[in-house]
Amino acid sequence: MDLSHTRLLRKKDINVMLATYHSPLKKELKTFDLTMLGIGAIIGTGIFVLTGTGALTAGPGLMISFVLAAIACLFASLCYAEFAAMVPESGSA
Repeated sequence: MDLSHTRLLRKKDINVMLATYHSPLKKELKTFDLTMLGIGAIIGTGIFVLTGTGALTAGPGLMISFVLAAIACLFASLCYAEFAAMVPESGSA
């Protein structure tokens, strides 16, 4: 059974997509803007919302769990940065 022609397994070539795609969007956010947006999200959710929930779950090991979560977030952000570098177009998946 040849599955290469099914719609489910088809893949679009990235070079064809980049050659034919012209976006009217401009890249306006700079590195500082994105960094401040990330820090604001961390402060808003991490400190004000999750501290009480984390204290109930982790107990005295709350600080260790925050450090482990920070390391996991660092690895996730590096994965997203690598993906963004591979597909350099505005509004990409």
